[in-house]
Amino acid sequence: MSEIRPFAAADIPVVADMFQRILRKSDRPAAPSLKAYLGELFLDPPDFDPAIVSLVHERTDGSVSGFLGVLPQPMELDGVGLRAAICGTLMVDNHAEDPFAGARLLRAFLAGPQDLSLTETANDVSTAMWRKLRATVLPDYSLEWLRVIRPAGFAAALAANRLGMAGMLAAVASPIDALLHRRTAPTGQSWSHISPSDTKTSLKDEEAGEERLFELFPALTEHFTLRPQWSTETLRARLSHARRKANYGGCVRRVVTTRDGRAVGLFIYYGDKGGIGRTVQILAAPGHEGAVVDRMIDHAAGRGLVALRGRTQPALLDAMLGRRIAFLHASSSIMHARDPAVAEIFHSGKAFFNGFAGESWARLIGDSFE
Repeated sequence: MSEIRPFAAADIPVVADMFQRILRKSDRPAAPSLKAYLGELFLDPPDFDPAIVSLVHERTDGSVSGFLGVLPQPMELDGVGLRAAICGTLMVDNHAEDPFAGARLLRAFLAGPQDLSLTETANDVSTAMWRKLRATVLPDYSLEWLRVIRPAGFAAALAANRLGMAGMLAAVASPIDALLHRRTAPTGQSWSHISPSDTKTSLKDEEAGEERLFELFPALTEHFTLRPQWSTETLRARLSHARRKANYGGCVRRVVTTRDGRAVGLFIYYGDKGGIGRTVQILAAPGHEGAVVDRMIDHAAGRGLVALRGRTQPALLDAMLGRRIAFLHASSSIMHARDPAVAEIFHSGKAFFNGFAGESWARLIGDSFE
C-alpha cells in the first residue's frame, strides 16, 4: 500500500524534479541550486520543530509521487504561545494514477501536533480538499490587490508577457502615459502618483537596512491579537531568504517615518522600471495605514513601475479603498484551528497572516534557480 512519511534528504532529487515539472511547467532538469534550497527550506527551516515536518507520498513500489512542504510557525495569542504550521508546496505526480494522494498528504498534515494550520497559496483544487477537511477559507486574507500606476504601460507589460515585445510596446506606451498624467495632474487625480494633497503629509520613506527591519517587524505587529512569535534566528533567516526574487525584479525595502524619525510603517516590494511590482509585506501602525500605502505607491511610481500588486491584510483593506486599487482572487488563504476562539480571531481580522507570517518570503515564490 502507499504511505505518507516524513520528507528526507534522499527525496530531494525527485521532489526537485516534480517542482520543476509541475509547478514551474518546465522540462529542464532541476538545478543543483533548487535542490539545495529545498533541503535548506524544508529540512532545516527557521523554527525547526521535529514533530512538524514536510511529508511525501510514497507508492507501493517505494517511489515518491507526492510532496507537501511544511514550515513551522510559532505564534502567540495575547502572550500565550501556539504551535502553528504553514502548508506551502503541495504537488502530486501523475494525479490520475492516484487521485487521492493529495488528500492523504493534507489529511496527514492536519493530523499533526500543531494547534493551527495555515496556507496562503491554495488553488481551487487544494481549496476544495481543505474545505472537505473542515478548514475555513479566509476571504479578507485571500484577495490580491492591484494598483495600476501607468495604464498604457500596464497594458503593454501584460501584452509583452504574452507576445515577447517588451521594448516596442513600452516605447509606444510611454508617451500615452505622459499625456494621461498631464491631463489628470491638475485635478489631483493622476494615475502616476498619489494626489497632491497626500504628498504634503509629514511622513517620508527611506531605505531600510536589515537591522532596522529586524527591529520594526515585532514593533509593528504587536497590536495584532494573534501574531508570529519570531525568534531572532527566525526573523533574520526570513529577511535573508526574502532578499532575492529574480523573477519579480529588484528588492525595495523602505521604512515610513514621521518628521522626527519615528517609524510608523514599512513596505517591501520587488520590481523594475516598466514592470509590474510585487509587494510581499506592508506594515503600518494603527491610524497610519493610508499614509503608508500612499508612500509605497508614490515610491513605485518614482521607480518607474507601471503597476503594483500584493496580498491583502484585513487591517489595510479600509485604507486601500478610494486609492484606485482593484481586488481579485488568485489563491486562497485558509485556516484550520482546533480552538474555535482562535478561528474567531481570524474572522475578525485581528490575526497577522500572509507575507512574512506565511510563505511569501521564501525564494520558491518568485525566484529563479539556474
